[in-house]
Amino acid sequence: MLDLYGRVLPTFKGAFHTHTTLSDGIFAPAEVVRLYREAGYDILALTDHRKTNRVSELDSMGLTLISGMEMHPAGPRGIPWHIVALNVPESFEYPEGLAAQDMIDLVNKLGGACVCAHPHWCGFTSAEVMTLKGFIGLEVFNTATRYIGKEYNMQLWDEMLDAGVMLPALAVDDMHRPRDLFRGWTVVAAPDASPAAVMTALRQGDFYATQGPEFHFLHFADGVFSAEFSPCTEVIGLTNFSGGYCVQVPDADGPGSGANDCGAFTATLQAKRPGTWFRLQIRDSQGRYAWSNPIAVPVVNA
Repeated sequence: MLDLYGRVLPTFKGAFHTHTTLSDGIFAPAEVVRLYREAGYDILALTDHRKTNRVSELDSMGLTLISGMEMHPAGPRGIPWHIVALNVPESFEYPEGLAAQDMIDLVNKLGGACVCAHPHWCGFTSAEVMTLKGFIGLEVFNTATRYIGKEYNMQLWDEMLDAGVMLPALAVDDMHRPRDLFRGWTVVAAPDASPAAVMTALRQGDFYATQGPEFHFLHFADGVFSAEFSPCTEVIGLTNFSGGYCVQVPDADGPGSGANDCGAFTATLQAKRPGTWFRLQIRDSQGRYAWSNPIAVPVVNA
């Protein structure tokens, strides 16, 4: 359960970017379902390149299966976009030649939702990502891109937040082969794990991205932000530009001074200008992150 800003909701572990033998993955769709079910996941989106899967024909093994596709319209500087479309009809055919914005608009019109996939790996700047509208989030962590050192997208995310684009973030595997399995996932807070409830939660930002740490309580009222989470050795509150809150980091008293676990955070947030945002970033003793989605901090007149 997660107490998410006053709503206590069940949580569901989701993989929202995976590939099968239908495109460039090495596992057949049924095998991908089995792998994620046995690993304790609740939600699985199959998002092959330019193709949908017939998820309704698969044995779900108790998972909520979501029909998806990774789309690749032309992008700036000759770089193709990587856009994960979720909840598209199984009959959806890749709209070859359509511009990126038109693809996003089409998916949204059909009841789906789009995520900006691994922008750092692609080589996009935050300014380029912000030319597109209608995303429900971006990937803050992508397992498959860690092998060339471009798995994290925190800086680009923060640049977008500084510019006023309040996107949530997901963590994903982008699974193609065994080495990509189970290193990043998205925890969805929803009344149940039905496709409709999951998609509503994603559109509302009712989720968090993680590599392992868990949030149990997130609250913001009367200018005070509070959080409770699994024990972590690094707890950082991030906000606009050079602002932030360092609660705990390893070796805080100098090299070799050690690391302690922390499981709670409280701070009074005071916005000096419109557009102020805040997000919490925690990291456990294994070096694994979790990220809360950004909240808007209102300006309080003195």
